[in-house]
Amino acid sequence: MTSPRLPRTAPAARSPLPPRPVLGPALAVVLTLAAVTLATLPTRADLYRSVAGGVERSSLGGLVGLVAEHGLLVLVATAGVLALATWRRDRPRFGILAAGGAGVVLAYGTSEAVKLLVAEARPCRVVDVATVLACPAVGDWSWPSNHAVVAGAITTACVLAVRRAAVVAVPVALAVAGSRVGAGVHYVHDVASGLALGVLVVAVVVAAAVAVRRRAAARVR
Repeated sequence: MTSPRLPRTAPAARSPLPPRPVLGPALAVVLTLAAVTLATLPTRADLYRSVAGGVERSSLGGLVGLVAEHGLLVLVATAGVLALATWRRDRPRFGILAAGGAGVVLAYGTSEAVKLLVAEARPCRVVDVATVLACPAVGDWSWPSNHAVVAGAITTACVLAVRRAAVVAVPVALAVAGSRVGAGVHYVHDVASGLALGVLVVAVVVAAAVAVRRRAAARVR
């Protein structure tokens, strides 16, 4: 009589990412972006004029404007595909992605609050240069860039859940952030600090979620 065949190990048995590797690389990225922010701040107007004006005069203006307005949809679609795949095959990683999603919402809310407090005028209202996109209305402040915040946040959530997602998510996030400058609606320091904020908030939220999950699992054991 043959023994009954044991079921395959459920995907949920896999271990989630530990907190330290979550925060370490993320902090390195945040510090790098912070350095870019500080380095570009003194020459923000000249740099903006050079980038935005150059793009507006080039044949790439239409493409840059398209990425600036709709590039985030690629990251949202990437996160959706990863959510479906991890839900079916690896629940712990789905949990990381879900925690990252909560971090995206928190990062966006934080960005909105900072924008209201700082109230930095858009560069297209301060620097006289033709731009690809129309300048946002008065009261729609510049620093930090919400698009860059959300791009950095979604990318961090995807990469922490499935590291191979970096091949797609990181270039798209950088393209979205860069296009916001190229299209004329943000300074370089707006998008660099926005990316940093998105990365930092999601990394902290995911690290906290993983730590809570580990403590809960230890109590059960």
